[in-house]
Amino acid sequence: MGATPEDSLPPYDGVKLADVVLVKTAADAAAALAALAASDAVGFDTESKPTFAKGEESTGPHLVQLATDERAWLFQIGAQRDIAANAPSLAPLLDVLRAVLESETILKVGFGLGDDLRRVRAKLGIEPRNVLDLSTALRRRGERNPLGAKTAVARFFGQEMQKSKRITTTNWALPRLSEKQILYAADDAHVSLRVYRRWRAQDAA
Repeated sequence: MGATPEDSLPPYDGVKLADVVLVKTAADAAAALAALAASDAVGFDTESKPTFAKGEESTGPHLVQLATDERAWLFQIGAQRDIAANAPSLAPLLDVLRAVLESETILKVGFGLGDDLRRVRAKLGIEPRNVLDLSTALRRRGERNPLGAKTAVARFFGQEMQKSKRITTTNWALPRLSEKQILYAADDAHVSLRVYRRWRAQDAA
């Protein structure tokens, strides 16, 4: 039997646009670092422009997302050539990413971080430390497949997180992201931290 409307879960209420900060200036970077450095754990994710041609290598990540309990911080680093061309303006953003991702005291949590970590190392020369991949950490005994954010939200919050394939495959290297892109990216990092908090709280109960 198929699922009925009564069986469906209520929608997950994600992060609000007002609580998302696009880190663009040195002042933004300083505020981001102050908030992130004061956190014991932060949500972490990246987005990369999709590749479609056979053999084409990704130039991502083009966007790096970090989230505290209150806010999501989005760092647009663009393509490799953008980093070289805009070195002075991007330096404060990269300094924050390095300080947070390489910190031994700030736990970085996220889902399916394998590609994210590889791309951050290869493109930015940053070696993330103290990282917890929830896809494997939350697997129950006997489960073999990695756990995704959508399944975790259903398990821990009894809600359904909408994951739009259409947004996933948009161009994350664009200098101006759409509101839907911003919210999608922010949610990816923020929901990781929310799931982590709920998981730890249940363990402590």
